[in-house]
Amino acid sequence: MKFPFASPAAFSLLLASLSAAAADQPKPNLPAVKTPAFRADTLSILKFGAVADGLTKTTAIQQAIDAAGKAGGGVVLVPRGHWLTAPIEMRSNVNLHLAKGALVQFSKERADYHLIKTSWEGVAAVRNQAQIYGKDLENIAITGKGVFDGDGGTWRSVKKNKLTETQWKRLVEGGGVTNEKKDTWYPSASSLKGSTIPEAFYLKPGKDVKDYEEIKDFLRPDMLVLDHCKRLLLEGVTFQNSPAWSLHPLMSEDITVRNVTVLNPEYGQNTDAIDLESCKNGIVEGCTFDVGDDGICIKSGRDEQGRQRGMPTENFIIRDTKVYHAHGGFVIGSEMSGGARNIYAYDLTFMGTDVGLRFKAARGRGGVVENIFINNVDMKDIVGQAVIFDLYYMAKDPVPLAGESTAPPVIKAEPLGEGTPQFRRIDIKNITCNGAETGIMMRGLPEMPLRDISIENAVLQSKKGLVCIEAENIRLKNVTLLSKDTMPVMEIQNSKDISLDGIRYTPGAELLMRVTGDRAKNVKLVGTDTKAAKKDLEFGDKVSKKTVTISKL
Repeated sequence: MKFPFASPAAFSLLLASLSAAAADQPKPNLPAVKTPAFRADTLSILKFGAVADGLTKTTAIQQAIDAAGKAGGGVVLVPRGHWLTAPIEMRSNVNLHLAKGALVQFSKERADYHLIKTSWEGVAAVRNQAQIYGKDLENIAITGKGVFDGDGGTWRSVKKNKLTETQWKRLVEGGGVTNEKKDTWYPSASSLKGSTIPEAFYLKPGKDVKDYEEIKDFLRPDMLVLDHCKRLLLEGVTFQNSPAWSLHPLMSEDITVRNVTVLNPEYGQNTDAIDLESCKNGIVEGCTFDVGDDGICIKSGRDEQGRQRGMPTENFIIRDTKVYHAHGGFVIGSEMSGGARNIYAYDLTFMGTDVGLRFKAARGRGGVVENIFINNVDMKDIVGQAVIFDLYYMAKDPVPLAGESTAPPVIKAEPLGEGTPQFRRIDIKNITCNGAETGIMMRGLPEMPLRDISIENAVLQSKKGLVCIEAENIRLKNVTLLSKDTMPVMEIQNSKDISLDGIRYTPGAELLMRVTGDRAKNVKLVGTDTKAAKKDLEFGDKVSKKTVTISKL
């Protein structure tokens, strides 16, 4: 790609100026996160007969946790070695500490797991209890330099197109069953049956846990669930190969996640790294996530159940974290019906994720996402959008392909109600992206536009530049859109009060900006060299040229 400046050195100077601007971090005004503290007493699992051969299934870890809990708390030590265990339950005032070299392997025997009523994907559900579980606890921790392995391959289905021919052959020959099309492998007939039932994991009226036994294998456990817990710490540990979501604090508060690693196969379905659901007050820092689904996820319940719960995820700092190969690097939604607010995310790096910064919801969700502050994010090789706001999640992409009509898609407005989601007051500064399908995409609803979103100091290299649909009071300042598709660089549809200040773009662009839609109004282009494009503006039907004002450099 050609540089839109005098030389590559000039481009480097721009990046340096971004770095200088990035030094000014936002100052979160949030409640202090309360951290746990523990008695010095230490219990080794060796005292309870644990054998480190990776073959002998032990109950020693659970026995030690129970004993420490009854004694008033302390540290449970898992020494170096390979320990095979059934799922475990945490107790209040206990720090489960994995020494360097400790590998805790969770059993693949499904009889070791039992179904419980819980919440998953934002709704009341029946699932196998998590491999590490705690409910209504206080003052708990999992620390150390060891590894938890969830043996998730014994639970997850796998699509044929996710593997090489050799990998697929080896998987099928190793057991399990395939569907009729022979394009998806399941670990058992029970798992396959569950996949054929719509919303199989939902806890339906009149149903109880026993009614789900025949599809038990389909109801994969998360690796860690801490439900309604207070003062919890996860530090230093590696969590890998989870059957489903990896780390799931649920309706909990005062959460510290520090220097944690989560590793899951790129093809692993639903293997989110961390899902903070309806949680309050916390910090996630110094982590590394490489997973098959979203990386850092903010959630708060789904649709009516989430709105009835009414518990936003709020007051979080997320910083100094790397995300690889996830669906999204930093994600809010789509289960955000209880809302999300007062979240500061900065000093993040995303490499090879499907999307970078991802805000998603849909009609029926409801909820308000607001007061989100993002600073210092660097992205590379993003498959889809570097930044996306989407209130029409899972809809067909409205951006036309080559040769198709450039008219705005027909999206009928619906009445406002409790199911109408809202994204507002979101501030993004100092971001870069080297490679993406689209630099920035914003898509609101006709009845509820995206509102009050600011993106400042950005350099985005992508195929498409900016797509802005159904939005109000949007501000881009000092944004460089190095897009390969320059017909147009910026697409504005049915949006108003749009300020584009100091926009740089690929020189010789076919068209700088197209404005369409009868609701388009008050688009301002400031401090931008329009002469570097072959054509500066194009208007759709019923759009007045007065819709756009251009202030010269």
